[in-house]
Amino acid sequence: MQRYKTTLLAAMTSVLTLAAGGAAAEQTALVLYETKGADQSDRQEGIAFVELDTNEPDYGQILAQIPLPPEFHSHHIFYNPARDKAYVTSLATHELRVFDVSKFPYRWNSVEVADCEVGEDVSFSEAQSKWYLTCMGSSVVIVGDAETDEVLDTVAMPAPWPHGIATNDAIDRQLVTSTANPSDPNEWGEEIVVLQHSNGEILSTHKTSNAPSPSGAGPVEAFFVPGVEPPLAYITNMEGSLWLAEWQTETEEFAFREEFRFDELGQGMTLEVYFNAEGDRAYVTSAMPGHLNAFDITNPRAPEHLWATEAAGGAHHLVFSHDGSRAYVQNSLLNIEGMNDGSISVIDLETGEKIDSIDTFKDAGLTINTIALTPEAEDFHSH
Repeated sequence: MQRYKTTLLAAMTSVLTLAAGGAAAEQTALVLYETKGADQSDRQEGIAFVELDTNEPDYGQILAQIPLPPEFHSHHIFYNPARDKAYVTSLATHELRVFDVSKFPYRWNSVEVADCEVGEDVSFSEAQSKWYLTCMGSSVVIVGDAETDEVLDTVAMPAPWPHGIATNDAIDRQLVTSTANPSDPNEWGEEIVVLQHSNGEILSTHKTSNAPSPSGAGPVEAFFVPGVEPPLAYITNMEGSLWLAEWQTETEEFAFREEFRFDELGQGMTLEVYFNAEGDRAYVTSAMPGHLNAFDITNPRAPEHLWATEAAGGAHHLVFSHDGSRAYVQNSLLNIEGMNDGSISVIDLETGEKIDSIDTFKDAGLTINTIALTPEAEDFHSH
Protein backbone atom coordinates (compact mmCIF):
# COMPACT_ATOMS: atom_id res chain seq x y z
CA MET A 1 0.00 0.00 0.00
CA GLN A 2 1.37 3.35 -0.98
CA ARG A 3 2.15 5.61 1.97
CA TYR A 4 2.03 9.35 1.46
CA LYS A 5 4.65 11.31 3.37
CA THR A 6 5.69 14.95 3.22
CA THR A 7 8.37 16.89 4.99
CA LEU A 8 7.36 19.36 7.68
CA LEU A 9 8.75 22.19 5.53
CA ALA A 10 6.59 21.21 2.56
CA ALA A 11 3.55 20.86 4.77
CA MET A 12 4.09 24.27 6.37
CA THR A 13 4.67 25.89 2.98
CA SER A 14 1.42 24.44 1.61
CA VAL A 15 -0.74 25.36 4.56
CA LEU A 16 0.77 28.78 5.18
CA THR A 17 0.08 29.57 1.53
CA LEU A 18 -3.57 28.75 2.24
CA ALA A 19 -3.66 31.00 5.26
CA ALA A 20 -2.23 33.85 3.19
CA GLY A 21 -5.49 33.93 1.26
CA GLY A 22 -4.40 32.70 -2.18
CA ALA A 23 -6.82 31.09 -4.64
CA ALA A 24 -5.97 27.65 -3.29
CA ALA A 25 -7.25 28.67 0.15
CA GLU A 26 -10.80 28.04 -0.98
CA GLN A 27 -9.99 24.82 -2.78
CA THR A 28 -8.10 22.78 -0.20
CA ALA A 29 -9.88 20.26 1.98
CA LEU A 30 -9.24 18.27 5.11
CA VAL A 31 -10.25 14.64 4.92
CA LEU A 32 -10.33 11.91 7.54
CA TYR A 33 -9.07 8.68 5.99
CA GLU A 34 -8.59 5.08 7.08
CA THR A 35 -7.62 1.74 5.61
CA LYS A 36 -10.38 0.48 3.35
CA GLY A 37 -12.18 -2.83 3.84
CA ALA A 38 -12.48 -5.55 6.43
CA ASP A 39 -8.77 -6.32 6.69
CA GLN A 40 -7.46 -3.84 9.26
CA SER A 41 -4.28 -5.72 10.16
CA ASP A 42 -2.13 -2.87 8.81
CA ARG A 43 -4.55 -0.09 9.69
CA GLN A 44 -3.76 3.53 8.82
CA GLU A 45 -5.73 6.55 9.93
CA GLY A 46 -5.24 10.29 9.76
CA ILE A 47 -6.15 13.75 8.52
CA ALA A 48 -4.95 14.74 5.05
CA PHE A 49 -4.82 18.09 3.25
CA VAL A 50 -6.02 17.57 -0.33
CA GLU A 51 -5.84 20.06 -3.20
CA LEU A 52 -9.16 20.53 -5.03
CA ASP A 53 -8.22 23.43 -7.31
CA THR A 54 -8.10 22.08 -10.86
CA ASN A 55 -5.70 24.88 -11.84
CA GLU A 56 -3.05 23.69 -9.40
CA PRO A 57 -0.40 21.18 -10.58
CA ASP A 58 -1.02 19.04 -7.49
CA TYR A 59 -4.81 18.87 -8.02
CA GLY A 60 -6.24 15.79 -6.32
CA GLN A 61 -3.05 15.09 -4.42
CA ILE A 62 -2.20 15.01 -0.71
CA LEU A 63 -0.29 18.10 0.45
CA ALA A 64 0.30 17.11 4.06
CA GLN A 65 -0.92 14.70 6.72
CA ILE A 66 -1.60 14.55 10.43
CA PRO A 67 -1.48 10.93 11.61
CA LEU A 68 -4.04 9.65 14.10
CA PRO A 69 -3.83 6.55 16.31
CA PRO A 70 -5.23 3.54 14.45
CA GLU A 71 -7.46 2.72 17.41
CA PHE A 72 -9.10 6.18 17.36
CA HIS A 73 -11.50 5.53 14.44
CA SER A 74 -12.04 9.19 13.57
CA HIS A 75 -15.45 9.98 12.17
CA HIS A 76 -16.33 13.66 11.68
CA ILE A 77 -14.73 17.12 11.72
CA PHE A 78 -16.73 20.08 13.10
CA TYR A 79 -15.51 23.68 13.26
CA ASN A 80 -16.62 25.95 16.07
CA PRO A 81 -18.41 29.16 14.96
CA ALA A 82 -15.16 31.16 15.07
CA ARG A 83 -13.51 28.47 12.90
CA ASP A 84 -10.38 28.52 15.04
CA LYS A 85 -10.92 25.05 16.53
CA ALA A 86 -11.78 21.74 14.87
CA TYR A 87 -13.49 18.97 16.82
CA VAL A 88 -12.81 15.42 15.61
CA THR A 89 -15.11 12.71 16.93
CA SER A 90 -14.17 9.11 17.65
CA LEU A 91 -16.22 5.97 17.15
CA ALA A 92 -13.98 3.86 19.37
CA THR A 93 -12.40 5.90 22.17
CA HIS A 94 -13.84 8.06 24.95
CA GLU A 95 -12.43 11.31 23.66
CA LEU A 96 -12.83 14.33 21.45
CA ARG A 97 -9.71 15.62 19.74
CA VAL A 98 -9.80 19.40 19.62
CA PHE A 99 -7.37 20.96 17.15
CA ASP A 100 -6.21 24.57 17.26
CA VAL A 101 -6.51 25.42 13.55
CA SER A 102 -5.64 29.11 13.91
CA LYS A 103 -1.99 28.38 13.12
CA PHE A 104 0.05 25.63 11.54
CA PRO A 105 1.10 23.03 12.50
CA TYR A 106 -2.24 22.19 14.11
CA ARG A 107 -1.88 21.16 17.73
CA TRP A 108 -4.51 19.21 19.59
CA ASN A 109 -5.86 18.45 23.03
CA SER A 110 -7.73 15.33 24.00
CA VAL A 111 -11.01 15.96 25.82
CA GLU A 112 -12.10 12.96 27.86
CA VAL A 113 -15.80 12.15 27.42
CA ALA A 114 -16.10 9.16 29.72
CA ASP A 115 -19.85 8.71 29.24
CA CYS A 116 -19.63 8.71 25.45
CA GLU A 117 -19.75 5.51 23.43
CA VAL A 118 -19.55 5.99 19.65
CA GLY A 119 -19.11 9.76 19.35
CA GLU A 120 -20.92 11.13 16.32
CA ASP A 121 -21.88 14.78 15.75
CA VAL A 122 -20.98 18.07 17.44
CA SER A 123 -23.20 21.15 17.44
CA PHE A 124 -22.53 24.59 18.93
CA SER A 125 -24.55 27.24 20.75
CA GLU A 126 -23.01 30.69 20.52
CA ALA A 127 -25.63 32.03 22.94
CA GLN A 128 -24.72 29.46 25.58
CA SER A 129 -21.03 29.21 24.64
CA LYS A 130 -21.35 25.42 24.68
CA TRP A 131 -20.81 22.44 22.44
CA TYR A 132 -22.94 19.29 22.31
CA LEU A 133 -21.67 15.82 21.35
CA THR A 134 -24.07 13.01 20.42
CA CYS A 135 -23.07 9.53 21.59
CA MET A 136 -24.90 6.86 19.62
CA GLY A 137 -23.63 3.92 21.64
CA SER A 138 -24.49 5.25 25.11
CA SER A 139 -27.62 7.22 24.06
CA VAL A 140 -26.52 10.50 25.66
CA VAL A 141 -25.57 14.01 24.64
CA ILE A 142 -22.41 15.40 26.27
CA VAL A 143 -22.40 19.15 26.96
CA GLY A 144 -19.10 21.02 27.02
CA ASP A 145 -17.83 24.55 27.59
CA ALA A 146 -16.94 26.00 24.17
CA GLU A 147 -14.12 28.14 25.63
CA THR A 148 -12.38 25.69 27.94
CA ASP A 149 -13.71 22.42 26.45
CA GLU A 150 -14.51 21.24 29.98
CA VAL A 151 -17.32 18.68 30.08
CA LEU A 152 -20.29 20.21 31.89
CA ASP A 153 -23.14 17.72 31.70
CA THR A 154 -24.43 14.44 30.33
CA VAL A 155 -28.02 14.40 29.10
CA ALA A 156 -29.73 11.02 28.66
CA MET A 157 -31.93 10.82 25.59
CA PRO A 158 -35.51 9.44 25.78
CA ALA A 159 -35.02 7.83 22.36
CA PRO A 160 -31.95 5.63 21.79
CA TRP A 161 -28.95 6.07 19.48
CA PRO A 162 -28.60 9.86 19.09
CA HIS A 163 -26.63 10.84 16.02
CA GLY A 164 -27.61 14.08 14.28
CA ILE A 165 -28.00 17.30 16.25
CA ALA A 166 -29.05 20.79 15.13
CA THR A 167 -29.06 23.88 17.36
CA ASN A 168 -31.08 27.06 16.86
CA ASP A 169 -30.28 29.77 19.41
CA ALA A 170 -33.01 32.11 18.16
CA ILE A 171 -35.74 29.78 19.43
CA ASP A 172 -33.66 27.98 22.11
CA ARG A 173 -34.24 24.56 20.58
CA GLN A 174 -32.24 21.53 19.52
CA LEU A 175 -33.26 18.61 17.34
CA VAL A 176 -31.56 15.25 18.00
CA THR A 177 -32.10 12.20 15.80
CA SER A 178 -32.56 8.60 16.98
CA THR A 179 -30.68 6.77 14.26
CA ALA A 180 -29.42 3.20 14.63
CA ASN A 181 -28.03 0.72 17.12
CA PRO A 182 -24.26 0.58 16.55
CA SER A 183 -24.23 -2.92 18.04
CA ASP A 184 -26.94 -4.14 15.65
CA PRO A 185 -26.98 -2.32 12.28
CA ASN A 186 -30.37 -3.85 11.47
CA GLU A 187 -32.05 -1.98 14.34
CA TRP A 188 -33.01 1.59 13.40
CA GLY A 189 -34.73 4.34 15.36
CA GLU A 190 -37.64 6.50 14.22
CA GLU A 191 -37.79 9.63 16.40
CA ILE A 192 -36.60 13.20 16.75
CA VAL A 193 -36.01 14.54 20.25
CA VAL A 194 -36.70 18.25 20.87
CA LEU A 195 -34.70 19.95 23.64
CA GLN A 196 -34.54 23.42 25.15
CA HIS A 197 -30.79 23.62 25.20
CA SER A 198 -30.44 26.62 27.52
CA ASN A 199 -31.50 24.41 30.43
CA GLY A 200 -31.14 20.90 28.99
CA GLU A 201 -34.86 20.19 29.29
CA ILE A 202 -36.27 17.50 27.01
CA LEU A 203 -39.55 18.81 25.62
CA SER A 204 -40.92 16.16 23.25
CA THR A 205 -40.27 13.33 20.83
CA HIS A 206 -41.67 13.00 17.32
CA LYS A 207 -41.84 10.06 14.95
CA THR A 208 -40.50 10.65 11.43
CA SER A 209 -42.42 7.91 9.68
CA ASN A 210 -45.97 7.31 8.53
CA ALA A 211 -45.54 3.54 8.89
CA PRO A 212 -46.50 1.52 11.98
CA SER A 213 -43.91 1.31 14.74
CA PRO A 214 -41.24 0.10 14.78
CA SER A 215 -40.91 1.73 11.36
CA GLY A 216 -37.13 1.61 11.12
CA ALA A 217 -37.10 5.04 9.48
CA GLY A 218 -33.64 5.82 10.83
CA PRO A 219 -33.56 9.63 11.00
CA VAL A 220 -29.89 10.41 10.64
CA GLU A 221 -29.39 14.19 10.44
CA ALA A 222 -31.31 17.44 11.00
CA PHE A 223 -30.36 20.80 9.47
CA PHE A 224 -31.90 24.22 9.95
CA VAL A 225 -32.34 25.95 6.59
CA PRO A 226 -30.27 29.17 6.74
CA GLY A 227 -32.12 32.47 6.82
CA VAL A 228 -35.65 31.04 6.94
CA GLU A 229 -38.23 32.51 9.33
CA PRO A 230 -40.02 31.02 11.11
CA PRO A 231 -37.28 28.37 11.46
CA LEU A 232 -37.44 25.28 9.29
CA ALA A 233 -35.36 22.10 9.49
CA TYR A 234 -34.73 19.37 6.94
CA ILE A 235 -34.41 15.83 8.34
CA THR A 236 -32.91 12.91 6.42
CA ASN A 237 -34.10 9.36 7.03
CA MET A 238 -31.85 6.41 6.18
CA GLU A 239 -34.91 4.59 4.82
CA GLY A 240 -34.80 7.07 1.91
CA SER A 241 -36.96 10.08 2.77
CA LEU A 242 -36.81 13.77 3.58
CA TRP A 243 -38.90 15.23 6.40
CA LEU A 244 -39.56 18.83 7.38
CA ALA A 245 -39.83 20.27 10.89
CA GLU A 246 -41.63 23.63 10.77
CA TRP A 247 -41.53 25.95 13.77
CA GLN A 248 -44.98 27.10 14.90
CA THR A 249 -44.58 30.55 16.43
CA GLU A 250 -47.94 30.52 18.18
CA THR A 251 -47.45 27.22 20.01
CA GLU A 252 -43.62 27.25 20.14
CA GLU A 253 -43.54 23.70 18.82
CA PHE A 254 -42.46 21.95 15.63
CA ALA A 255 -44.84 20.42 13.10
CA PHE A 256 -43.33 17.41 11.32
CA ARG A 257 -44.24 16.09 7.87
CA GLU A 258 -42.81 13.95 5.11
CA GLU A 259 -41.77 15.91 2.03
CA PHE A 260 -39.89 13.65 -0.42
CA ARG A 261 -39.14 9.96 -1.08
CA PHE A 262 -35.68 9.07 -2.36
CA ASP A 263 -36.47 5.37 -2.25
CA GLU A 264 -38.89 5.94 -5.15
CA LEU A 265 -35.80 6.94 -7.16
CA GLY A 266 -34.01 3.73 -6.14
CA GLN A 267 -31.93 5.45 -3.46
CA GLY A 268 -31.38 4.40 0.15
CA MET A 269 -29.34 5.63 3.12
CA THR A 270 -30.22 9.32 2.75
CA LEU A 271 -27.60 11.17 4.79
CA GLU A 272 -26.59 14.83 4.51
CA VAL A 273 -28.04 18.18 3.40
CA TYR A 274 -25.89 21.08 2.17
CA PHE A 275 -27.06 24.58 1.22
CA ASN A 276 -25.45 26.88 -1.34
CA ALA A 277 -24.33 30.41 -0.49
CA GLU A 278 -27.31 32.02 -2.20
CA GLY A 279 -29.74 29.94 -0.17
CA ASP A 280 -31.79 28.80 -3.17
CA ARG A 281 -30.41 25.28 -3.55
CA ALA A 282 -30.14 22.27 -1.25
CA TYR A 283 -28.02 19.23 -2.06
CA VAL A 284 -28.78 15.87 -0.45
CA THR A 285 -26.54 12.80 -0.48
CA SER A 286 -27.62 9.19 -0.39
CA ALA A 287 -25.09 6.42 0.18
CA MET A 288 -26.76 3.45 -1.51
CA PRO A 289 -25.92 3.08 -4.32
CA GLY A 290 -24.48 6.62 -4.06
CA HIS A 291 -26.10 9.83 -5.41
CA LEU A 292 -26.16 13.60 -5.08
CA ASN A 293 -29.61 15.19 -5.35
CA ALA A 294 -30.33 18.86 -6.10
CA PHE A 295 -33.39 20.76 -4.89
CA ASP A 296 -34.66 24.21 -5.75
CA ILE A 297 -35.53 25.72 -2.36
CA THR A 298 -36.65 29.13 -3.55
CA ASN A 299 -39.71 28.13 -1.54
CA PRO A 300 -37.95 26.19 1.23
CA ARG A 301 -41.22 24.72 2.52
CA ALA A 302 -41.86 23.12 -0.86
CA PRO A 303 -38.44 21.97 -2.17
CA GLU A 304 -38.49 20.98 -5.85
CA HIS A 305 -36.30 18.05 -6.89
CA LEU A 306 -34.16 19.04 -9.89
CA TRP A 307 -31.85 16.14 -10.57
CA ALA A 308 -30.04 13.13 -9.14
CA THR A 309 -26.50 12.28 -10.20
CA GLU A 310 -24.67 9.06 -9.47
CA ALA A 311 -21.54 9.64 -7.41
CA ALA A 312 -20.16 6.37 -5.95
CA GLY A 313 -20.92 3.91 -3.20
CA GLY A 314 -21.25 5.65 0.15
CA ALA A 315 -21.87 9.24 -1.11
CA HIS A 316 -21.84 11.16 2.13
CA HIS A 317 -20.27 14.58 2.88
CA LEU A 318 -19.34 17.29 0.38
CA VAL A 319 -17.67 20.65 -0.04
CA PHE A 320 -18.24 23.33 -2.66
CA SER A 321 -15.71 24.90 -5.00
CA HIS A 322 -14.85 28.53 -4.23
CA ASP A 323 -17.23 29.80 -6.93
CA GLY A 324 -20.02 27.40 -5.97
CA SER A 325 -20.10 25.73 -9.38
CA ARG A 326 -18.89 22.28 -8.29
CA ALA A 327 -19.42 19.85 -5.45
CA TYR A 328 -16.77 17.42 -4.23
CA VAL A 329 -18.58 14.42 -2.76
CA GLN A 330 -16.75 12.08 -0.41
CA ASN A 331 -17.81 8.48 -0.98
CA SER A 332 -17.78 6.28 2.11
CA LEU A 333 -20.13 5.44 4.96
CA LEU A 334 -18.51 3.76 7.96
CA ASN A 335 -16.26 1.69 5.69
CA ILE A 336 -19.23 -0.60 4.95
CA GLU A 337 -18.62 -2.94 2.04
CA GLY A 338 -20.35 -1.56 -1.06
CA MET A 339 -20.58 1.89 0.57
CA ASN A 340 -16.87 2.60 1.00
CA ASP A 341 -15.72 3.46 -2.52
CA GLY A 342 -13.05 5.83 -1.23
CA SER A 343 -13.19 8.32 -4.10
CA ILE A 344 -14.18 11.99 -4.26
CA SER A 345 -16.74 12.63 -7.02
CA VAL A 346 -16.57 16.04 -8.71
CA ILE A 347 -20.03 17.15 -9.83
CA ASP A 348 -20.96 20.16 -11.95
CA LEU A 349 -23.84 21.82 -10.10
CA GLU A 350 -25.12 23.64 -13.18
CA THR A 351 -25.49 20.58 -15.39
CA GLY A 352 -25.82 17.92 -12.70
CA GLU A 353 -23.07 15.88 -14.36
CA LYS A 354 -20.23 14.00 -12.72
CA ILE A 355 -17.13 15.46 -14.38
CA ASP A 356 -14.27 13.80 -12.51
CA SER A 357 -13.30 11.35 -9.78
CA ILE A 358 -10.37 11.94 -7.44
CA ASP A 359 -9.10 8.42 -6.72
CA THR A 360 -5.95 9.24 -4.75
CA PHE A 361 -7.14 7.54 -1.55
CA LYS A 362 -9.00 4.72 -3.29
CA ASP A 363 -5.91 3.80 -5.30
CA ALA A 364 -3.87 3.71 -2.08
CA GLY A 365 -6.24 1.22 -0.43
CA LEU A 366 -7.83 3.90 1.74
CA THR A 367 -11.31 5.27 2.19
CA ILE A 368 -12.53 8.69 3.38
CA ASN A 369 -14.84 9.27 6.33
CA THR A 370 -15.46 13.00 5.91
CA ILE A 371 -14.38 16.05 3.94
CA ALA A 372 -14.33 19.70 5.02
CA LEU A 373 -12.74 22.82 3.55
CA THR A 374 -9.84 24.26 5.50
CA PRO A 375 -11.00 26.87 8.05
CA GLU A 376 -9.63 29.81 6.02
CA ALA A 377 -12.04 29.05 3.17
CA GLU A 378 -15.19 31.01 2.48
CA ASP A 379 -17.91 29.62 4.69
CA PHE A 380 -20.83 28.51 2.54
CA HIS A 381 -24.19 27.66 4.12
CA SER A 382 -23.11 24.04 4.31
CA HIS A 383 -24.15 22.75 7.73
